[in-house]
Amino acid sequence: MKKEDIKQLLQNEAQAVLNIPVTDNFEKAINLIVEQVNQKGGKLVTSGMGKAGQIAMNIATTFCSTGTPAIFLHPSEAQHGDLGVIQENDVMLVISNSGKTREILELLILASRLRPELKYIVITGNNEGELAKRADVCLYTGNPAEVCPLGLTPTTSTTMMTVIGDILVVGTMKAIAFTKDKYALRHHGGYLGVLSRGEEEQK
Repeated sequence: MKKEDIKQLLQNEAQAVLNIPVTDNFEKAINLIVEQVNQKGGKLVTSGMGKAGQIAMNIATTFCSTGTPAIFLHPSEAQHGDLGVIQENDVMLVISNSGKTREILELLILASRLRPELKYIVITGNNEGELAKRADVCLYTGNPAEVCPLGLTPTTSTTMMTVIGDILVVGTMKAIAFTKDKYALRHHGGYLGVLSRGEEEQK
């Protein structure tokens, strides 16, 4: 791959990030997470299929490490009993680029039967799809073209999902005044644990 091609790819992805629609829905999503999880004692339940599921899992672990309890729920496993992890005051964050992933739509139906009061935050590239219509808060990626030469492989779309997840995490951290001391309590080992405690790395 030529350097010019790499630079163009980077430019395309960077521009896609800059084109993410910035709306009041980001603030609404953060407020919903803070209210349900940090104030009412629920948790954030993330979900997605395939690549979106891997990003949903990463978002959950990042929230956990920054003071907001979260868990990843696999949409298929949910249909075989794991749905029971959803409790009172939880809020769901589901990700689907197409906005019509069958397993995710089924998950919302089943979760609503179990917890009719459950609220949903959706990250999607289809802000007019069925999933977006079911959302309490919809975060639209802008639906940029994939940098994959086939236009099929989740590449740019997964970058958008990750960035939006970062916005939610950082916004929530600021809203709950999450400090380095609190971070250190959740990171005993590893380099980040050392940094958060202000210690020099052991040699």
